[in-house]
Amino acid sequence: MCEKHNEDFKVFCQEDQTPICLVCHLSRDHREHPAVPIEEAAEDYKDQIRSRLESLKKNREAILSFKLSGENKSQELLKQLETEKQKIVAEFQQLRQFLEEQERLLLAQLEELNKEIEKTGAEYVAKLSEELSSFSSLISEMEQKCQQPASEFLQDIKGTLSRCEREKFQNPVAFSSELKCRIEESSQRNASLETIVKKFKDSLSSRLRLDKANVTLDPDTAHPRLILSADRRSVRWEHTRQDLPDNPERFDTMSCVLGCEGFTSGQHYWEVEVGTGGFCAVGVARESVSRKGGISFNPEQGIWAVQWWQDECWAPTSPGQRIPFPPSRAPRRIRVYLDYERGQVACFNAGTGDPIATFPPASFAGERIRPFFCVSAGARLL
Repeated sequence: MCEKHNEDFKVFCQEDQTPICLVCHLSRDHREHPAVPIEEAAEDYKDQIRSRLESLKKNREAILSFKLSGENKSQELLKQLETEKQKIVAEFQQLRQFLEEQERLLLAQLEELNKEIEKTGAEYVAKLSEELSSFSSLISEMEQKCQQPASEFLQDIKGTLSRCEREKFQNPVAFSSELKCRIEESSQRNASLETIVKKFKDSLSSRLRLDKANVTLDPDTAHPRLILSADRRSVRWEHTRQDLPDNPERFDTMSCVLGCEGFTSGQHYWEVEVGTGGFCAVGVARESVSRKGGISFNPEQGIWAVQWWQDECWAPTSPGQRIPFPPSRAPRRIRVYLDYERGQVACFNAGTGDPIATFPPASFAGERIRPFFCVSAGARLL
């Protein structure tokens, strides 16, 4: 009911987009406005709503599809990680068993050698004690003989001299050369084991070692609307286009820039702080990436990068697919990780360490890989 005239709404004012009664339609406020019967207006707007509902439903289906795809990808990656975890546990279990077996073997050999050394040492000491006793007895006898009177002393002097001139003491062999060789062999086996362990530790350390790259921006590749700082550590977008030479290395359509540094081996990471608003993409690109004309930010075109638009973040982790992230997960500090040998590129929230996107393994085939940036706001290397 019309509150002003207490009449039913009969017509719809198309100018003010509101239902009115017939008195309102004839009044000064609405007399010049186009109007249609309220039922007709309702049908027209219902048709518009139905049309928009179809679009909304399609968007909802697309979001559900993205959600399902993201969940499936997450489960796939979790299974992959679980397989890798089980593999590592099994490998270390085998390593532990190998080391324990080697430990038992070496300790048993050392224990056997220990017993032999103790036995041989005891026999050596016994021989020396026997010789010591013999010489002590002879010395005592000769000292007493020298105290005798001449007539008694000279009796059987030949026998006395004979006993004094007994063979010189021959030091018995304490430890045989065979025993020494066995000890040397044990020492060599231990040294070999030390070498194996050291190589394993070095190999493991090299796999876990990450080199933070000191990335700077390459002005020869920067789009003319990008302004680089004096230290080439930050970049911002300006509306005015700079008068720069159109060299082959320079991006001429997309506001992109590459890092000066390139990588052909090893594991590296660097961190980027991105500005708010506008578009931004951060990641890596092949040296051969196209610099002219339109560019698609996907691995097929030689670019692995996470992208932002306003508060939406996504990563084309598979051809033609974008996985949206809620605004709360769109961080402003990004850590880009590159494992060249494994063809691995991943991006993380530098503040929390949470993964943003992990790209499928790629083959770089010896090509130089460079840091990649595309900004319409600003970015700063940390």
